[in-house]
Amino acid sequence: MRHLILIGFMGSGKTSLGKRLARALNRPFVDTDQRVERAAGKKISDIFRQEGEEGFRRRETQALAQLREEKKPCVISVGGGLPVQPQNHLLLEQLGTVIYLEAPVEVLEQRLAGDKTRPLLEGGDLHSRIVKLMGEREAIYQEVADLILQTGGKTFEELIAEIKKRTETL
Repeated sequence: MRHLILIGFMGSGKTSLGKRLARALNRPFVDTDQRVERAAGKKISDIFRQEGEEGFRRRETQALAQLREEKKPCVISVGGGLPVQPQNHLLLEQLGTVIYLEAPVEVLEQRLAGDKTRPLLEGGDLHSRIVKLMGEREAIYQEVADLILQTGGKTFEELIAEIKKRTETL
């Protein structure tokens, strides 16, 4: 049994769905953003401010690599930019089944409106920032994913049932 790794844009539901999926499958839940914050002893926004995006991405890759030591299969939520880093592709493949949570831009915009904890969305129009970043990331998400899950308009229960069904043959 391998890890289930949730990827997708910020606000796509990786953490919210991941916690529920882990409970449903009786697996531990791991959030790489939380691991990065714990290891650094500071918030992601502070890491970005002090070390830049490059410093954060380096820490993120380290957190992902450490998951190779996990013996029990986990549900893992990774940061939205983690799959964009080429050095993480092989790590993701080695760790388990990668599930891309695909959400429409309008849904992401609703979920992220007013969220001041996302350094990459600072400055400028939220809709434009999401569209720009999604344009940079979409093809990569699709490339590294073993499964692509459309999340728009679905409940957590429906998504969990779909993941269970689609991963039982993997």
